[in-house]
Amino acid sequence: MTPDAGGVDAVIDAVTAVFLVLGALMSLTATIGLLRFPDLMSRMHAATKPQVLGLFLLLAAIGLQMRQWWVWPVLVVAWIFQLLTVPVSAHMVGRAGYRTKHLHPELLSVDELESVVRRAATERGGTGPGYAGPAGTAGELDDVLGLGETGDGALSGTAGQHLDDRGDGRGDQGEGKG
Repeated sequence: MTPDAGGVDAVIDAVTAVFLVLGALMSLTATIGLLRFPDLMSRMHAATKPQVLGLFLLLAAIGLQMRQWWVWPVLVVAWIFQLLTVPVSAHMVGRAGYRTKHLHPELLSVDELESVVRRAATERGGTGPGYAGPAGTAGELDDVLGLGETGDGALSGTAGQHLDDRGDGRGDQGEGKG
């Protein structure tokens, strides 16, 4: 082995270590955001943004450490799959959270979906608090999500208490969030 090859190996190992640490930190950031942010939209943002970049860094570290060309196309396909599916799933979760009123409207700077949902409710004749928007009637969505008779968008437990993400029964309006 020549001294130059050893120097290149050392640089590749150092870059791999940096990518692994940064990728792990991005994953940790996403986890902390999921636990600490107060509402669905903030949590969704925390879960998607750092996760895609963190995965890219981890896959790049794997590719650098393997030092074989055939690994790179597989890693690129895995990353592209994430780039295509994460925004779509986040959009679906956001829409479902909006329709089931599982968000804090005071935290939204602009509510672009409100007029669309209101117009669809008027066209379909749905005006109740559990109206689901264009996807179906309030009763259909409430039945699918298990919301019961209230249609208030809060998931009910088996004993009838309202559950939030923590499972403490306070809903998202409880004090001491965090």
